[in-house]
Amino acid sequence: MKVFVIANQKGGVGKTTTTINLGASLAKEGKKVLLIDLDPQANLTSGIGFSQQFAKDSWQTTDEAPYRNIYDVLIEAIPLSSAFVTTSIPNLMLVPSHLSLAGAEIEMVNMLSRETLLKKALKTFNEKIDYVLIDCPPSLGLLTINALCAADELIIPIQCEYFALEGLGQLLQTTTLIKSINPTLNIGGVILTMYDSRTKLSESVVKDVKEFFTEKIFQTIVPRNVRLSEAPSHGKSIVEYDPNSTGAIAYMALAKEFIKRF
Repeated sequence: MKVFVIANQKGGVGKTTTTINLGASLAKEGKKVLLIDLDPQANLTSGIGFSQQFAKDSWQTTDEAPYRNIYDVLIEAIPLSSAFVTTSIPNLMLVPSHLSLAGAEIEMVNMLSRETLLKKALKTFNEKIDYVLIDCPPSLGLLTINALCAADELIIPIQCEYFALEGLGQLLQTTTLIKSINPTLNIGGVILTMYDSRTKLSESVVKDVKEFFTEKIFQTIVPRNVRLSEAPSHGKSIVEYDPNSTGAIAYMALAKEFIKRF
C-alpha cells in the first residue's frame, strides 16, 4: 500500500478535482484505491457522490453522528476500516469527511503525538489497497501535517495561472521539517492543472514550473475543461460523467503515467 498526499496550501489549484479523478482513473485501470477526505469542507466527499442519506441507510450509522468519518478516526481513534465506504466505481473506496472536522485541529493540540494520528490509523489498516490518496485543506495546519507524516509521496497540483508558484516555498520547507518525523517522505510529482492552450500565460507557467521541478513534473497536463467543473455537482468523477471529454482523457493518461512511476 502506497500513501500519497495531494497538497498545496494555495486554494483553487485542483487538489480535490485531482484526488477524485486520479483515484477514479486508477480504479478504472484495475487498482484498488482509497480516498481520504481530510478537508472539513468535504468537497471530495460530496464530489464522489457520497451523501448523508446513503450513510443513514448503511451499517456505519451511529447515535452520535450521521456516519463514521475521518474525524472519528483522528479524534475518537476508531479503526480506519470502520469509516470507509464503497463508491459507485468498483475498486474505489472513500473515508468521508464531515463538518465536525473543522474543530479537529483545536482538539488535536493537546493530544499525544498529534502529528501522527493518521499515520497510526493507516498502520493498523489491513484492507488490500494499492494506493491511498489523501485530499488536504488549503493550509499547512495539523490536518495537512498529519497527511504529510502519513504519506510516502507528496503530489503537488499547480494551476497554469499567474502566481502559480506562490507559496510553494513554504510547502517545501514544511516538507523538509516533516522529514524529522517521516524521513521517507518524498516529492513524488507535480501535476499541472487548468491548462489553457489559448493563452501564452499557460505556456509560460509550464515553462517556469518545469525549470523549478525538472524531472518531478508529470508529462500529462490537465486542461481547463467545463465538464471537469460540472462533474462534482452530479456526484461523479469525470470518467463516469463524460468519459470522452478532454478532462477524462487527461486523467486516464495521468493514471497510466502514475502507475508507471509508482
